[in-house]
Amino acid sequence: MDRQETMGVFLSVVEEGDFSAAARRLRMTPSAVSKIVGRLESRLGVRLLQRSTRRISLTAEGSTYADSARRILNDIKEAEIAIQPGAEPRGRLRVSLPSAFGHRLIVPLLPAFIDRYPAIELELMFTDAIVDLLAEETDVAVRVAAQSDSRLVVRRLAPNHRVICASARYLEKHGTPMTPGDLQHHTCLGITSRGGLNIWEFDGPEGPQSMRIRSPIEANSTEALRRLALAGVGIIRMSEILVGPDIRVGRLTALLTEYNHHDGPPICAVYPPGRILSPRVRVFVDFLAEQFTNPPWLHGAP
Repeated sequence: MDRQETMGVFLSVVEEGDFSAAARRLRMTPSAVSKIVGRLESRLGVRLLQRSTRRISLTAEGSTYADSARRILNDIKEAEIAIQPGAEPRGRLRVSLPSAFGHRLIVPLLPAFIDRYPAIELELMFTDAIVDLLAEETDVAVRVAAQSDSRLVVRRLAPNHRVICASARYLEKHGTPMTPGDLQHHTCLGITSRGGLNIWEFDGPEGPQSMRIRSPIEANSTEALRRLALAGVGIIRMSEILVGPDIRVGRLTALLTEYNHHDGPPICAVYPPGRILSPRVRVFVDFLAEQFTNPPWLHGAP
């Protein structure tokens, strides 16, 4: 049995949780499966599995080996698919999306992607946290945040222009700020635990300025802050992609437009590195890049 087959047997044991179930899956005897795993451990010189009378579990070395084996076998599978003429991308694609951005802007694009690639099964995960793609076995993420993991491949999709805005209801009650300094006398809505986003920077007639907002109201959800701003609670600084439709139809009013609000990190698709890019990931990232060339939300509220 070659190393690829041995890896497959080992992963079957890990996924099934015991030798008997793995043997049934592989149409082998439990003793044959146990011998293969035993020879693998002997060759590597480490114990990969902790065995008990009821269930097996991975050792630390076994967990590391299992992760590597999955990637290797997946690379082999993807390589074979990639060279097949006219091969249709297929299989499950795990995608991490930021909550507000994902729900309001990415999800409306997905019916066209599903129509184009019906053999791809999408698994969408919405979170504003920065997911460890390798640890969570996630194929690709869309991010509107600084990229701190140098292991990842990054593809820039669009700039992230920021705008400061508030509703007419708020401005009628509290007045309109005319300079960045005026914001100190207004209710500005902040992002919880993301301090860098609560430092608002400007370039204008008075030169560069920055101020850290101290808000009585914070949230870890940009969608929650947008809804609070629409309700007249306070002033927000947010990506123009998220609030542009509200501004165009008059639900929000852009403020301090004569000042240049520093752009945020660009909108990017990120995915783990690999010698062979999964066709599923490739077509998904290409599709997003195509959509962001002329995004539909520029022409109206999503």
